[in-house]
Amino acid sequence: MASTYLKRDLSVSETIYKWTWSAWVKRGTVNGSAQNLFKSRQDSSNWVQCYFGDGSSVDKIILASYKNGGYHYDFTTNRLFRDTNAWYHIMINVDSSQSTAGDRVRIYVNGERETSFSNSTNNLSNGDSLIFNSSDSGTGHTIGSWNAGSYFNGSMSHVHYSSGYSYAPTVFGSTDSTTGEWKINTSPSFTLGGNGYTVLKDGNTITDQSSNSNDFTLGGGTLTKTEDNPSNVFATLNPLSLMIGGTYTFTNGNTTSEQNISRGTVSNLGMTSGKFYAEAKFISTSGTNCVIGICGINNTSNQNPGLVASGYIYDQDGTKGNNDSNSSFGNTYTTGDIIGIAVDLDNNKIYFSKNGTWQNSGDPTSGSTGTGAAYTISAASSTPDGAYFFAWSDIHSTAKASWNFGNGYFGTTAVSSAGTNASGNGIFEYDVPTGYTALSTKGLNL
Repeated sequence: MASTYLKRDLSVSETIYKWTWSAWVKRGTVNGSAQNLFKSRQDSSNWVQCYFGDGSSVDKIILASYKNGGYHYDFTTNRLFRDTNAWYHIMINVDSSQSTAGDRVRIYVNGERETSFSNSTNNLSNGDSLIFNSSDSGTGHTIGSWNAGSYFNGSMSHVHYSSGYSYAPTVFGSTDSTTGEWKINTSPSFTLGGNGYTVLKDGNTITDQSSNSNDFTLGGGTLTKTEDNPSNVFATLNPLSLMIGGTYTFTNGNTTSEQNISRGTVSNLGMTSGKFYAEAKFISTSGTNCVIGICGINNTSNQNPGLVASGYIYDQDGTKGNNDSNSSFGNTYTTGDIIGIAVDLDNNKIYFSKNGTWQNSGDPTSGSTGTGAAYTISAASSTPDGAYFFAWSDIHSTAKASWNFGNGYFGTTAVSSAGTNASGNGIFEYDVPTGYTALSTKGLNL
């Protein structure tokens, strides 16, 4: 969401003693500034908010309410939330009618109650009225920002609020009996209350999808739809991989990265078997120094992906490269060009396309024959990390690329003419070769 946030006034005047807020959240950046999930504000002396902290509380969940000039409650988890690949289910339940003081403020993550806190101020008395029914000059209730600042960087899905009712996390999710994984309930049944709402349930819809018609408006930024969701997690670029030196900027849910030194940026999901396809569009380049492909090292160890034995790349000058050795291959590419990568780990081949044309007359469907393949690659099991990761870099200068791992966008721009995709998993600019799919949790299990 970056500098994007949603806002509305809570229009119904209510005195409530309990409320429940639930959302599925995927973080884009960590180790940085505060990132707000939601806030509701009446004035400077009366507000409630939940956010990922900064400073000494960086990447911790903080839930705080200020009432009449003092903290009503203020909780900070000990646990850190730094996984940029997973969707977290975060649910808040505040209920002043509970006779036990410790049960009046509850935070759940993936169905488990948080019980370890570095701060646990609780001045909430039995029967206190709660601040979650207010407005403040058009910014009374916001999602993804605190007063047009402290923006949440990442993605949100299925955001629900119930005013006046207390619910368990099992209303919004459940534990998979086979995998033990906490999974989403896409059609939860709960009572809304006057200010209750459901937004971002299907795509980037900010029209209230409940019966209340409590619609939000876009307070700022650009709200971009993504195929990435709690039921099917798509690959993104990995800001946690080791990239020593230089400057790196990740945006658009970690599908766009900009860098200024020879280090590899890799995907956060890896490939061990099967056939996968991805696209990258170059937004800016130095002219001759970009490389794109795969790498068998998730933590790039201060290396460009074309300089390692498990790296196989297509260079901007039209050559192909592996282990610091290049040879002639295809056409040059530059700003605005879209490079497609088809990785066949059933036959250990890799193919590259430029703007929909497979280079070297490649045929990714040729199987073990490997017609026009850039390389016959080593088996994924023989790589340092036991898997291949999509990767790119600029060898010497500043460059920027937006990846489409199946989300249907390059940055905030939708693909112009979606190609065919026999697997039905993901949306791409060009036709996905038959038998290939997007690198996602669903794609890994096709």
